[in-house]
Amino acid sequence: MAWFYLFMAGVFEIVWAAAMKESQGFTRLIPSITTVFFMILSFGLLAVAMKNLPLGTSYTIWVGIGAVGAFIMGISLFGEAINAMRVIAALLIISGVILMKIATK
Repeated sequence: MAWFYLFMAGVFEIVWAAAMKESQGFTRLIPSITTVFFMILSFGLLAVAMKNLPLGTSYTIWVGIGAVGAFIMGISLFGEAINAMRVIAALLIISGVILMKIATK
């Protein structure tokens, strides 16, 4: 279950990052509340996952899921630029997450 909790923590990180963007610097109420709510869920699930997974693995994978998810959300929801260098960078993050998972027993 630790891996599931870690995955969900990463998904919730993506949600709070997108909500934070929508909050416009915490000046909009609903996106601000959404940000804080999903931050709490994300950090809580990360903490639960860390009970059974190594710190380095947990944190690296959590950040990787959030970073790549935020990259995709930025492009799809906020019209952020997509170019070869950004795609390569995201692929490198994904590769690192996969390697970290493989290396953890």
